[in-house]
Amino acid sequence: MEKDEKKTKKSILVVDDEKSIVEWLQIALEKEGYEVETAVSGEEALEIARSRYFNCVITDMKMAGMDGLELLKRLREEDPDLIVIIITAFGTFESAVEALRSGASDFITKPFRVDEITFRLKNVFEKECLRQENIFLKNRIEKDEGVIIGESKKMEELLNLVDKVAKTDATVMIYGETGTGKELIARRLHSNSNRNNEQFIALNCGALPDTLLESELFGYKKGAFTGAVQNKKGLFVVADSGSFFLDEVGEISPKIQVKLLRVLQYQEIVPLGDTKTIKVNVRLIGATNKNLEKAVKEGKFREDLFYRLNVIPVFVPPLRERKEDIPLLIEKFTDKIAKRLRISTKEFSDKSLEKLMEYNWPGNVRELENCIERIMILLDEDKITEKDISAIMHSDIPVKEEITLQDLEVNAIRETIRKCGGNKVKAARMLGIHPSTLYRKMKKLLIE
Repeated sequence: MEKDEKKTKKSILVVDDEKSIVEWLQIALEKEGYEVETAVSGEEALEIARSRYFNCVITDMKMAGMDGLELLKRLREEDPDLIVIIITAFGTFESAVEALRSGASDFITKPFRVDEITFRLKNVFEKECLRQENIFLKNRIEKDEGVIIGESKKMEELLNLVDKVAKTDATVMIYGETGTGKELIARRLHSNSNRNNEQFIALNCGALPDTLLESELFGYKKGAFTGAVQNKKGLFVVADSGSFFLDEVGEISPKIQVKLLRVLQYQEIVPLGDTKTIKVNVRLIGATNKNLEKAVKEGKFREDLFYRLNVIPVFVPPLRERKEDIPLLIEKFTDKIAKRLRISTKEFSDKSLEKLMEYNWPGNVRELENCIERIMILLDEDKITEKDISAIMHSDIPVKEEITLQDLEVNAIRETIRKCGGNKVKAARMLGIHPSTLYRKMKKLLIE
């Protein structure tokens, strides 16, 4: 219990050039259960904040050297989501507005009581918690986490193992063919863990070029490379205290393998263009459709990283080895697709189900879902027959089950441009490349 309480304790950095104030606040806030560090100047605070993650910074506005507003600006450049509370004896309306416009989460004037500042802290943390919950729920809906479907013996054994391992912080390596549902297993590990109130971050390592993957994982400092116009927080920092799922981890380059090994060994990262380490507390879950032991023997994957990742190996069976789950999966997909497309659901005859269970499904659950969607869209009948299945399964409709790295790069670029409302300069910044590089890639990959 002590370990869990320590992990979830909120960390606060208190900054004031009056040493007596920071000492008084440290004692008072630690009594309230917060983990507190102090600094007596803006410059010192910035250095401390760059070395570890804080949930909140409380800073005086008027200080010698770097004042509170400048510190606020610099901190927000490092972490746009950081909670910052400004304290000052100069409680004018203008200074309050200036602080809030600069990104402060709250504003409080001296002199103040301990219960006043703890009340303000409670409020800002509750607002942040609500914001994170909204993000979590939105992601949950978008990802359609749902319940893992399967009553076969193999799935029962798998889920029993997953639930047993979930309560620990052990690193888990999920093995399985493409389309078997490895991310669903990772999400179940997180949901049943002691970190389930924190972030779950997922990243497909094979979906990004090497340079972009590195900047996504570890972040970068402004000016680290052409196009790095502001600091970027790496996903290891975003996932702090939560779980980080790295899909297709067998695709990462030797350079990133070295950096990932350091994270697992020392629980710290170094952003690109920086020399200072940042401590992170992340439960890592890896996944691959490759034979990593073979890759180690062939010199394509580091042996020391393999053993760090492979603490608890979990194997997801292909759909052909659990065909008794197919009717349950079809029922789930039929309902889900009907709701998404706002169409009526369909009933499958026994013979049609048998026909679907005869097929080996090389694309696994993902291929089955694609097939059910084709059936739902293309067939007008309410009841699906064996003949209907034969027509759909052997139709000339092209279905691309194998996805190349080029496909993934195209999808990453298109999705980023979409998120940026068509602004290619902003998209290039998000991708960590120069706009001219983005234009060249778009031309080469025939992206309109």
